[in-house]
Amino acid sequence: MLRKKLALAATSVAALVALTACGGSAENTDTEASLDPANPVVVSVGASPVPHAQILEFIDENLAQDAGIDLEITEIEDYQTPNIALADGTLDANYFQTAAYLADQVAQKGYEFEHGAGVHIEPLTAFSKKFANPEEVTEGASVVLNNDPVNQLRGLRVLENGGLLKNLTDEDTVLSIESDAEKNPLGLKFSEVNSEQVPQYYTGDDSVDIAVINGNYIVQAGLDPEEILVQESAENNPNANFLTWRAGEKTAAIEALEELLHSEEVHQFITDTWSDGSVLPATN
Repeated sequence: MLRKKLALAATSVAALVALTACGGSAENTDTEASLDPANPVVVSVGASPVPHAQILEFIDENLAQDAGIDLEITEIEDYQTPNIALADGTLDANYFQTAAYLADQVAQKGYEFEHGAGVHIEPLTAFSKKFANPEEVTEGASVVLNNDPVNQLRGLRVLENGGLLKNLTDEDTVLSIESDAEKNPLGLKFSEVNSEQVPQYYTGDDSVDIAVINGNYIVQAGLDPEEILVQESAENNPNANFLTWRAGEKTAAIEALEELLHSEEVHQFITDTWSDGSVLPATN
């Protein structure tokens, strides 16, 4: 089975474009209602390395051929490149984002995308090496978290759920609350960095008291669950990750992949692989 697996950074979009000739959307124009396992259609998908690419690898190795598709998986570390590459036609689909994040990106950049149902949830988590529980957090403690607006608000909500922040609104950011004694009664000091950099700051900078980290990077960094300060609840969580494709271009192959992502086999793979609850199957 044809497979390519590449690790990309945000600066690698130009390099990714070169892949179009060897499996990108230009070759995936199948319009047939049925697919042939003997002649599988290549689907190029950009995904975060963990857990998204791992889930896709499971599908590619165990389920894809019988469905008549062959996944070409491109691992992408950041949250900008997957949508850029999907919009320019380099990728057929991507798998890394939530509904709130996609809506924000569409509003900002005018992407014309469609998406499937939620596949999995990665609870956003605040970690600390210095405080065992939220009640121990001292005034002026330093917090590092995501700098993109959607995930930043989600991270602030995690801190609010732990009692460290109060009375947040959907418009709040670190700038709006840092000097607001009502919303930030402990006077927490915030730093904003790219999502993939948060665990690096947490593990490498002793001045960081608390870090609010996206679930995929938690798994990737192998962080100690004993250092969890407060975690987002998975119950009724709207932040499931899903497959995304260009509007009007849901081919038979993409539809087949969407179905496999919601198969019982994938549900069980997620449950078994992340038995610690760091990744959970979405319920649709």
